[in-house]
Amino acid sequence: MDSNSLSAFLSIVDQGSFSEAAELLHLTQPAISKRLAALENQLGVTLIDRSNRQVRLTDAGARLLPHARRILDEIHNARVSLLPDNQELAGELHIIASHHIGLHHLPNWLRRFTKDYPEVTLNLQFMESDAAYSQMRKRNAELAFVTLSDSMESHFMVYEQWPDPMAFVVGLDHELALKKSVSLKDLAMYPAILPDTTTATYRAVSRLFLEANLPLQQQIPTNYLETIKMMTSVGLGWSVLPVSMMDNSTHQLDTGFTVARVLGAVALSGRQLSLAARALLEIVRQEETQQ
Repeated sequence: MDSNSLSAFLSIVDQGSFSEAAELLHLTQPAISKRLAALENQLGVTLIDRSNRQVRLTDAGARLLPHARRILDEIHNARVSLLPDNQELAGELHIIASHHIGLHHLPNWLRRFTKDYPEVTLNLQFMESDAAYSQMRKRNAELAFVTLSDSMESHFMVYEQWPDPMAFVVGLDHELALKKSVSLKDLAMYPAILPDTTTATYRAVSRLFLEANLPLQQQIPTNYLETIKMMTSVGLGWSVLPVSMMDNSTHQLDTGFTVARVLGAVALSGRQLSLAARALLEIVRQEETQQ
């Protein structure tokens, strides 16, 4: 099996479109169709159903998919292992970061990285953690800096992690800001402004309220913590935000409960990191240790 044909097959599957896959690989649409046809002829099976506009794997295509990914991973690993450790770092490094990490951690890392390794071109995407895991499975980035999840799949490997302590907060003019201490029962009387129900933060807060048999009034859910902070500061409800985001626009509540999440750097298991990725991880390790 030719690696170019396997790359074409995977790109069509991941992009869900022949034209988008062709654009990704810098090919014409007839060229990528030809590569897929050559692979199918070689294997003697149809891999993708072309009977409608939507790209859909055949049974044979679904069986080939994990093998194709592993084959290309091994080719990648062979190339990385043959590079000398003293080679000057250059080329592209594809990374993903959650919006919060992008705002509050990434600037310090990249300031050092771009100074130390000016020949490396960073290809950076910002997205929610769940979307980042999906993109990593498609090999669209080498590293992702995300909120770690207890439901993270086993084929992801955590290279670095650090705690992100959080606090219950309200706006300065909120009624709860006048209280010395605040119970969950007090909080249950007011709207909560929290991330989506699929996030680690929401699950942690929801668990506290479930155990106390109290309702959680979720209002205006959004995964952008800066937006949550703004809505909280103007009095629309209470929230739980990273301590690193606290300033004079919000008031931290004394609830007696601690909520924390864990942030980290993840990559796919079985896929070796490039020298550039390892260099960035070393900077992350140093910077986060100093916090």
